[in-house]
Amino acid sequence: MEEKRILCIGLVCLDIINVVDRYPEEDSDTRCLSQRWQRGGNASNSSTVLSLLGVPCSFMGSLAPSRVADFIIDDFESRGIESCNVVWQSKGVTPCACCIVNMLNGSRTVVLADTNLPDVTAEDFEKVNLSNYKWIHWEARNASEQVKMIQQVEHYNASVSSDQKITISVEIEKPREDLYQMFSYGEVVFVSKEVARDFGYESACAAVKGLYSRVKKGAYLICPWADKGADAVGPDGIIVHSDAFSPEVVVDTLGAGDTFNACVICALSRGQSLQEALVFGCQIAGKKCGVHGYDGIV
Repeated sequence: MEEKRILCIGLVCLDIINVVDRYPEEDSDTRCLSQRWQRGGNASNSSTVLSLLGVPCSFMGSLAPSRVADFIIDDFESRGIESCNVVWQSKGVTPCACCIVNMLNGSRTVVLADTNLPDVTAEDFEKVNLSNYKWIHWEARNASEQVKMIQQVEHYNASVSSDQKITISVEIEKPREDLYQMFSYGEVVFVSKEVARDFGYESACAAVKGLYSRVKKGAYLICPWADKGADAVGPDGIIVHSDAFSPEVVVDTLGAGDTFNACVICALSRGQSLQEALVFGCQIAGKKCGVHGYDGIV
């Protein structure tokens, strides 16, 4: 029997990545050391890492017909990622992000063009064959529609045996009030450092302690904190921690958080403990920071 897949729902865009030897000064001319196109977006990046880890996975998001979209679809296929759930939009254009990566320290600056491309809706999601999936991950965006999607999965789960139920995870990255309703819908909830700070927390440990009351009963709450590692808590109330695994030279931090999320999802979907999943996520996210792109991280 074919292994059930993991579905990632959220943004896909084109990253145009310029590598420079130092961040450009105002009114200066800077020569690019290299430039590349790379498929980007949180959910899209996580699907790339899942595929590299040998996990059958699919992506769902919005695209507008264009040469950029052709590049993105070709890249999904080259990575073995199923993109049959892409929703083709008649309005808006496929978003692009200009990314400047500083070769000296691997830091990155991202400017995303807001193209007003509609996100997928609950009506779009109704066309998904849920029996194909064992796990569905949402990058919180249009939360009111995403809650309706999750409710569809909950209804499906109520009708099948326990071994056929779909695990629901959500990532809350942007500090926006409308996204915070997503806390109570995931069985695994990822919360970013930026969101934690929006609530007044200055460490991952404090964040998972303070925000755990917002998640549903029995859920895992996970908070990565860059070079400070990551903390998480589950229904037993025990906080687990993993240190960061920084590379000798930081080359490119773009997508490190998406890598962490994918690795944690992969580990938990394979039955590993929360502690094991956290360490694995930090290990591979650290390797990601030591390379351009994703090749070579596993």
